[in-house]
Amino acid sequence: MKKNVLKFCKLLVWGVVVLVSSCTSYKTVPYMLNSDMVDLDSSAVLFEARIMPKDELTINVNYPADAEAAIPFNLTVAAPYTGTGRTQLTSQPALQTFLVTNEGTINYPVLGTLKVGGLTVNEVEDLVASKIQGTYLKDRPVVTVRLSNYKISVLGEVNSPGTYTVPSEKVSIYGALSLAKDMTIWGRRDNVKLIREDSTGKKSIHVLDLNDANIINSPYFYLQQNDVLYVTPNRTKAKNSDIGSSTSYWVSSISILVSIASLVTNILR
Repeated sequence: MKKNVLKFCKLLVWGVVVLVSSCTSYKTVPYMLNSDMVDLDSSAVLFEARIMPKDELTINVNYPADAEAAIPFNLTVAAPYTGTGRTQLTSQPALQTFLVTNEGTINYPVLGTLKVGGLTVNEVEDLVASKIQGTYLKDRPVVTVRLSNYKISVLGEVNSPGTYTVPSEKVSIYGALSLAKDMTIWGRRDNVKLIREDSTGKKSIHVLDLNDANIINSPYFYLQQNDVLYVTPNRTKAKNSDIGSSTSYWVSSISILVSIASLVTNILR
């Protein structure tokens, strides 16, 4: 009888150990496990963002030969006056942004409607400069275009989820995770979902494996404006989030069984 009770106790303890270990064994933490097997030559591609509907552009036209001649081509917001009496101060006028329509166009001063959807920032600079040169200004002006609302969102199992503005107009998947202060230990590196909307409004979902170093050759390695990156929780987090009355019941039951087994063992000694 005593041997049977001891055997039961051992089996019970073993079962508890297996239960606990099963909750913590599913961890694949490192990124790019096979980095020594990646074809780096295939990753030699320079990324350039393409302008899409609802993007906001700031466009500055500068004409060194005659600064005043460039004024009509710059859409500015009038700065308010401040001060009292004869002393009135004003700040430098700020450039107003151009909102790209669903058709991919902007309404530009003097030049009228310009088709910019699908173009890169450099291509828009060339387009505006070529429209002005010859017709309105003798020489080619200096045109600077920037995307002012290049934003990406990072959600799920990251330390700081949120929407982030990218001033450089270029961010990789790892760069986005860096903005969100990396994944938590609960995030699945092999199941990161990228939600993307194209210029026609069509949505798509792409599952990415960040354990695989070949991700750097993926067409989704660099994020586009308004992309959403979602980090899926692993099994451990899912189980922990499911802790409720049933889990508490089983924990209490196991504790009671262990106590009873210990008591019976002491009586039979």
